[in-house]
Amino acid sequence: MPNQLIVALDVPNLDQARRTLDQLADTVRWFKVGLQLFTAAGPAVVRAVRARGARVFLDLKFHDIPNTVAGAAQSAAALGVEMFNVHASGGEAMMRAAAEAAARMGADRPLVIAVTILTSQTASEADVLSLARAAKTSGLDGVVCSAREAVTLRRELGADFKLVCPGIRPAWSETGDQKRIITPREAVQAGADYLVVGRPILASPSPAAAARRVLDEMHGG
Repeated sequence: MPNQLIVALDVPNLDQARRTLDQLADTVRWFKVGLQLFTAAGPAVVRAVRARGARVFLDLKFHDIPNTVAGAAQSAAALGVEMFNVHASGGEAMMRAAAEAAARMGADRPLVIAVTILTSQTASEADVLSLARAAKTSGLDGVVCSAREAVTLRRELGADFKLVCPGIRPAWSETGDQKRIITPREAVQAGADYLVVGRPILASPSPAAAARRVLDEMHGG
């Protein structure tokens, strides 16, 4: 299903993650588990998300020699996550190793995507496109990118190449430390498949209401 909302579980510990999941599990089907939470809670947080019937985007941005990344990819796939990422700057051999490791799971394999340029950084569209092309050549399923580059990436890399877009900020939220940001509706119109939203939802007095508001924006409500 296209245009999926992924809520970033950018919280410091498992207890807070569970509270957030309890608030959002009836509204949101995808959650991102990043470095802070995974370092604090490990695989238990992945199990907590999946126990509520939701899907996991494991956002650890693997970047190492191909053999090490292949092992990490195999471990991520064995956890049952539905998507994980690597750094495109690690090179084609590294990305290919991650894709091949995930493929060993067969039909249940997770999506493997590459980070192009972090949304807290400035970047040229040509740089992003070059890294995205390398990811596709290496057998990856898509990339993490700013929605500002989504139109070009969609045109150049095809309809099946997944675009996962962080830096999404609804018009009613603050931009924080993100530089290359865009609204949910604009991101969908640009061709994003998955929209990653954290602080505008987590910092709301009612995270579920904020998530529904983002979903309404995504789908033209």
